Amino acid sequence: MDSALFAARVATVALGVLGLLGAMLAVTGIFGMASYVVSKRLRELGIRVALGPGQKQVLRTSLGRAFCLLAVGSTAGIILGVLATRVLSFIVYQATPKDPLVLCGVALTMLLLGLVATLIPARRALAIDPLVPLRDE
Repeated sequence: MDSALFAARVATVALGVLGLLGAMLAVTGIFGMASYVVSKRLRELGIRVALGPGQKQVLRTSLGRAFCLLAVGSTAGIILGVLATRVLSFIVYQATPKDPLVLCGVALTMLLLGLVATLIPARRALAIDPLVPLRDE
């Protein structure tokens, strides 16, 4: 096996592992921040559920802000990814610069993972009785 080909494959695998670790770190951070925000807004969410709109409407409202933030982050990631393609094309074996399928696929995957990470704490908060956070005050 050619040593240049072997080095390129090792670099590709190393970048893939680092990308996976970065994605896990990002999802963990998003989940932590979503849990914190939901715990701080627990009383407000309880009041909203008690006053009338259903849990789906409150869930949609609470996820709307997270979706906007994740969309802005995905857009920034696509822009930075396009700017970094020259460097990556020299490192990764047979990588084409500005590959739209890969860039959009990564951005969409991170967007979906971020939405799942924010959905879990929001659903957990909406599952409690609305009177519980109101009685605590």
